[in-house]
Amino acid sequence: MQSLPIIEAKERLISLPEELEQDKELGAIAITRQGKPVLAVMTWELYESLIETLEIMSDPEAMAAFHQGVKEMKEGKGIPLEEVKRQLGLE
Repeated sequence: MQSLPIIEAKERLISLPEELEQDKELGAIAITRQGKPVLAVMTWELYESLIETLEIMSDPEAMAAFHQGVKEMKEGKGIPLEEVKRQLGLE
């Protein structure tokens, strides 16, 4: 993650959204004060994605289903994507 002193971030605030949009791999920029991270600047899309992930991870039923699915995949009980597409008529 790239970091930026808060003074420099203040000067570049207007251009940061474009910088983050152009370089999707950048993700977020850590804004530092006296060398320590104090803020994170990220695109709204990334922010919403993180919030959605946190909501799912805080849902006990969703996480139980996820863990069950992972367990079944490890046991070889998964259905190949091509088969799912065929069953849904997507191929």
